[in-house]
Amino acid sequence: MRLPISVKGVLIHRGRVLVLRNERDERELPGGRLDDGETPEKALTREIREETGLSARVISLVDAWVFQVTPREKVFILEYACRLKSRRGVTISHEHSAHAWLPLATVKREPLPKGYQRGIRRTVRLITKEGRMDPVVGEGCSHRKSLQAQSH
Repeated sequence: MRLPISVKGVLIHRGRVLVLRNERDERELPGGRLDDGETPEKALTREIREETGLSARVISLVDAWVFQVTPREKVFILEYACRLKSRRGVTISHEHSAHAWLPLATVKREPLPKGYQRGIRRTVRLITKEGRMDPVVGEGCSHRKSLQAQSH
């Protein structure tokens, strides 16, 4: 079986994780496909910048899984814990209609694929166990449209 590869980033800010709303009206983590010659880490930092306007650094691979995008399409997901380098607000690209910072305490009740939820949990464990990242990063958040008003 041959599958396209997509890299996704878990960005945590003040006890919340960033999710975007895609063209299928689903929530997803920021990220996307690799360009020719790109490493997964370079592709992810580029995709995060393009999709959110944020600057991030890839910390560690936290999960790898196959996602059934549509009944006929699957993609292999590489999910990484990332650290925000910039403290500016989110500016979503044309690829998404909205974004939200979901509280970590409510992620398991959110309509996210199990693979995303597992990667988020693993990122939180990485943050708290190894002290490799500060879960309270940055200042404020500005945006064009927020998912939070739509989701609760």
